[in-house]
Amino acid sequence: MSGRQSLALLAREVRSVARPQGGYEISGTVTEVSPGRCVVRGLSRHARIGEFVSFRHADGVKLAEVVSLGPDQLVACPVDGAAQAAIGERVWRSGPFRLSPDDSWCGRTINALGEPVDGLGPLVQGQVSRAVTGPPPASMLRQRVKQPLRTGIRVVDVFTPICQGQRMGVFAGSGVGKSTLLSMFAKAADFDRAVIALVGERGREVREFIEDTLGENMKKTVAVVATSDESPMLRKLAPLTAVSVAEHFRDRGENVLLIVDSLTRFAHALREIGMAAGEPPVARGYPASVFTALPGLLERAGPGPEGAGAITAIVSILVDGDNHNDPVADSARGILDGHLVLDRSLADEGRYPPVNPLTSISRLARKAWRGDEEKLVLRLKALIHRYEETRDLRLIGGYRPGSDAELDMAIKQAPVIYDSLRQSPEQPPSEDAFAELAEAMKAAAGIPSAEQARERTNP
Repeated sequence: MSGRQSLALLAREVRSVARPQGGYEISGTVTEVSPGRCVVRGLSRHARIGEFVSFRHADGVKLAEVVSLGPDQLVACPVDGAAQAAIGERVWRSGPFRLSPDDSWCGRTINALGEPVDGLGPLVQGQVSRAVTGPPPASMLRQRVKQPLRTGIRVVDVFTPICQGQRMGVFAGSGVGKSTLLSMFAKAADFDRAVIALVGERGREVREFIEDTLGENMKKTVAVVATSDESPMLRKLAPLTAVSVAEHFRDRGENVLLIVDSLTRFAHALREIGMAAGEPPVARGYPASVFTALPGLLERAGPGPEGAGAITAIVSILVDGDNHNDPVADSARGILDGHLVLDRSLADEGRYPPVNPLTSISRLARKAWRGDEEKLVLRLKALIHRYEETRDLRLIGGYRPGSDAELDMAIKQAPVIYDSLRQSPEQPPSEDAFAELAEAMKAAAGIPSAEQARERTNP
């Protein structure tokens, strides 16, 4: 089924159940058209914000989402980005947008409307239909987060370990390495399924990410794509569609990885839609609806109710001008269960992934650390902090070795820690990050490893 046919089917099916007792279809009339929106009279009492209305054109059915309601008229933003309606044209109520995900969607690439864009034929529709704007599970019915996860990324597994059902943010400026780090998360083996939303990405990078980065992992992945040239409505729908697909797998008891790249472009799309609806800005151009939609999206991830699985969310946040107090970043940081801060200075030094272990936090780390691992991590952070705070003093020759034993140890061990944490996407995932770090530090101190010790005792 083509995209045009599926849109026509959606509009026809919903209109067929939206007939009042008189037997007529609920419709209105276009009274005003401007770039990115149109005003419709006659549907205000029947439509709801977030529902869709449809226009009939010679080239098919066009959909628009209701973004504002008044006593006599409503404002709708077209899905395809161009308001092609004419003054006086009829508009029909089409109801809320729904999806019917199926297990066979794994390995497929779809757009924000749930239509295939990979040329592999139509999608099988599942038995359960769900609205893309569904509510999160009730807070008191959710499972507790207990199970630690291994990502295979050494700097994450050591300093900011995550648990099943946790929501982590990757905060960074442009060009620092967010997408590269997210691609490393996508290769983690501790997940049954993965759902990846590429929101506002460059079109040329989509196939590279799916074919080169994911590779064999694509067999258990559903990719939802809305490129930068698509309408703000599609860029807004893409993360919602991805969460709905992830909820399908979660309800089947599976452990799902949800990656959204990026949450900032989702917020930008919401800002464009809010401006079209006439909302006033409240924080650096963002209307209040943006800060309502962010928790509405992020709270749907996390542990599911008893008997269901969990959605572990990794979302990227683009900090404009490396300003981590940006309104979107500040709002997301308060909702998420931790944040990984990518430092541009570390990337400039060639240390990848450029995660700053001193400013990155996992709020559930204590549930993931075992034994004395927490004490070890605190000790490592203390060495790194001492090493970094005396960098300028050492560069000007203001420190003499031997005058501070703690600093001498930091100078010796910090570079070893940094080298051990270096990891490229081409390298295999780490099996035991703590063991690998311990081996590196022993080698730097001249202490033989366990294998070397056995060889010496059994020549």
